[in-house]
Amino acid sequence: MKAESKYSNKRILVLGLAKSGFAVAKLLKKMNSEITVVDSNPLEGNTEAKELLNQGFKVITGSNDADLVDTSFDYVVKNPGIPYSNDLIKHAQDLNIPVITEPEIAYSFSDAQMVAVTGTNGKTTVTTLIQLMLAHSPKFKQSFYAGNIGIPISDVIQKATKDDVVVTELSSFQLEGTIDLHPHVAVLNNIYSAHIDFHGTRANYIKAKMHITKNQTKDDYFIVNWNQSEWRQLAKDTQAQVVPFSDEQELEHGAYVKNDEIYYDKEFILNTDVIKVPGEHNVQNALAAINVAKIFNVSNEDIINVLTSFKGVKHRIQFVDQFNGRKFYNDSKATNIEATTVALEAFGDQELTLIAGGLDRGNGFDELVPQLKNVKNIVLYGETADKMVDAATKANVTNIIKVSNLAEAVPEAYRQSDDGDVILLSPAAASWDQFDTFEQRGDQFIEEVEGLKGEA
Repeated sequence: MKAESKYSNKRILVLGLAKSGFAVAKLLKKMNSEITVVDSNPLEGNTEAKELLNQGFKVITGSNDADLVDTSFDYVVKNPGIPYSNDLIKHAQDLNIPVITEPEIAYSFSDAQMVAVTGTNGKTTVTTLIQLMLAHSPKFKQSFYAGNIGIPISDVIQKATKDDVVVTELSSFQLEGTIDLHPHVAVLNNIYSAHIDFHGTRANYIKAKMHITKNQTKDDYFIVNWNQSEWRQLAKDTQAQVVPFSDEQELEHGAYVKNDEIYYDKEFILNTDVIKVPGEHNVQNALAAINVAKIFNVSNEDIINVLTSFKGVKHRIQFVDQFNGRKFYNDSKATNIEATTVALEAFGDQELTLIAGGLDRGNGFDELVPQLKNVKNIVLYGETADKMVDAATKANVTNIIKVSNLAEAVPEAYRQSDDGDVILLSPAAASWDQFDTFEQRGDQFIEEVEGLKGEA
């Protein structure tokens, strides 16, 4: 780790704790910055705030009023999920204080090579596959993953050396708060419409995503999905070397699919049907990872070993269990329509009992109607339940059931299902109406399935 950066010896306000705020506050203090931590949650039950207090930090809890920031601060580091409409953030911007996010800080102190991954869907899977493949690269001693995958970058960069690589999953929330972030390899897996409630417009959302390549040069690489004209157009906005991937067309350079076989630069790698995790989208995820692996000289044998042994990431079409002829899958990370569409398509003609619902962001679900053709039972809960009833009715789903919460949804889905069915949690909505995180939602689903198995 570097001894200092532009964020050393500064006066910095960290807004919002959770994992990333907690980690970046400790990193900045280690680098001799004066830190004030502000968290809107009360001190009671706030484990991170109490620990920082015990370590001598100035911590303000139970408030995030605008007057907590003034011109004596050099920077504000905000939790990625805090909107820019927050009064403290708006006041900081009025005072011309830069508002940044944790990846910007972590990158400034990192000695390690950085590979950064973004996209609307598939980020976690691609990040994990790249990390596993780069563990076999002759160019690095170790490979790590971090970021939106659930591990603060500020923690990982303190372990990673100049001989290592950190594969970082970055959300649009994180990327919007970056200034100097400069990955050597950046991956744009796809872009659909998401998080418009946060960014205001789709154009703003795309602009935030493209921060991943804004500081790249001709010596860097930009890996991009070549399936849609919009994404090909975005590739014109980078200075980096573009390496495309596609499962729809043959390419002169990069990874692609032809006749159910994966190639890189015309060289055969493996057949698509040996990839362990189901779904066309996971073929695309594999192509993105192969492009990165090839840049860093990973052998075909090691690429194949990863893709034929990888069983998926937790909360993303994760196989949970099988009993009484039913297979249970946890896709809690499907926080939007596109992600649930991907999940439903992954199971092809398999008959499904779908559990869905969550935070109402104001959107309808008509886009999901064509994908519900193989759903014979749908169990809905949460704020979006009524809207999803409407979509399911339009899709001619014959058995539509509303319940109050996930704890009721799982046994109800089991009762409505038959031998040979897949029971899939894929909410098509954020978790925040009833859960703190999608991980918490997915963990409860797993617990409910385990309890159901015991009763069965």
